[in-house]
Amino acid sequence: MIQFYKYHGAGNDFIIFNCLNDGLDFTKDHIAYICDRHTGIGADGVMFLLKSEEYDFEMKYYNSDGKEGTMCGNGGRCMISFAYDMGIIKDEYRFIAVDGEHGGKILEINAKEKTVELQMTDVNMVDEQDGKYVIDTGSLHYLDFRENIENLDVYQEGRSIRYSEQFEEEGINVNFIESQENKLYVRTYERGVENETLACGTGVTAAAIAMSLKQKGKYSQYDIQTLGGDLHVRFQSNGKNKFTNIFLTGPATFVFTGALEL
Repeated sequence: MIQFYKYHGAGNDFIIFNCLNDGLDFTKDHIAYICDRHTGIGADGVMFLLKSEEYDFEMKYYNSDGKEGTMCGNGGRCMISFAYDMGIIKDEYRFIAVDGEHGGKILEINAKEKTVELQMTDVNMVDEQDGKYVIDTGSLHYLDFRENIENLDVYQEGRSIRYSEQFEEEGINVNFIESQENKLYVRTYERGVENETLACGTGVTAAAIAMSLKQKGKYSQYDIQTLGGDLHVRFQSNGKNKFTNIFLTGPATFVFTGALEL
């Protein structure tokens, strides 16, 4: 039997395995089975906490389709929380993920929920065409500004963009943004999950940067509402289309633990 732990960041949920001492050899089918909400445990993705010689730990992330994913912002915050719960106690964390080095710290600890600040990778290039943006915040995101997104069919519209001729081969995450000054409402269709998720950390980060560009740098921090909860993004702009010191802050919540037999 293999011990697993379930966490979520603003409703974006993950099954996490502690591999600090022992490795696990899961196939693509194993991961897809674990994430299945009808026949498995149910999650948007699976993460592994791995030992690292140079960092506090390594984070490995897989989407619910079983394929290794790009960076996951909500997952990164949950991984810091999980590392703490597994005995890696730090004032500030440094860890390695698929897109490079990340920093982070726990700002507040409650019974099952921690508030975690995660430093994202720098953004050095933004592609803007006809008011739409493509930004890589560790994962590639398409940003579309709309009104009344509460009533938008995110699955159908997001899927049509993700599988369009331009993006079908590599895939892209699709975000729809409704704005009111420095307060945003964001809904995201995620590749690899191939559906709308309750929140996307790299997505809201990209949304905040796109909104700043659209507003010509009026704000450098944004409060963001998602279907699963509230997140906060702040950053510094170092010239045209270059952003550093990008931080994503929000909840990381322990759900339950159990044992799995494959």
